[in-house]
Amino acid sequence: MLTRLDVLMSWCRMEFKPKKSRSLSMRRGKVDEATTFPVAERQIPTVSQEPVKSLGRCTLDRLKEAIRRKRPGLLRRGVVFQHDNATPHSANFTQQWLKRYGWEILPHPAHSPDLAPSDFHLFGPLKRHLGGMAFETEDDLISELRNWFDNLDVDFFRVGINSLLSRWQKCIDLHGD
Repeated sequence: MLTRLDVLMSWCRMEFKPKKSRSLSMRRGKVDEATTFPVAERQIPTVSQEPVKSLGRCTLDRLKEAIRRKRPGLLRRGVVFQHDNATPHSANFTQQWLKRYGWEILPHPAHSPDLAPSDFHLFGPLKRHLGGMAFETEDDLISELRNWFDNLDVDFFRVGINSLLSRWQKCIDLHGD
C-alpha cells in the first residue's frame, strides 16, 4: 500500500513531508516502536519519536503554562476555551485533557468561520498585510509574521474577542442560519 502511495504521489507531483506525517504500528494491542514505514525513500517518524503538533497534550500543556506565566490567577478563576470542533480538537484524547484542566468549553458549531475570531478578525488584515510580498525562505516569512504580530496593538485583539459576543447573539437570533 505504501508503495502505491509513493507511486501516486510522484505521479501527482506531490512531495512527501515527513514533518507533517506520523506512523503508529500496533501489535497485540501494544505500540510497536520497531516497525517503521518508508515513503519516497524517507522514514515516516513514529508518534513517540515526534509527537503530533495538534491540540493534544503537548500543546495544551504549553498553553496552560503560558496562561500561568502571562495571566497569573486566570487558571484559578476559570478558563473558557473555544475551538472549532475540528477532529483533533474534538477527539476523546483532547477532550479528556480539557476536562482534566477543568476548563469550560464554549460550544462552537462546526464549520462556522463567522464565530471564530481568527477567521473573522485576524486572517483578513493578515492577508492584506502579506499581499504582494514574496519570501525567499520560510524563515523570512516567519520573521515577517512575528514582526506583524509584535506590532499589533492590544486593542486589535480586544475588538476581535469583544465582537464575538454580538456574533454569537446574531447566530442565536437567526437560529443558526
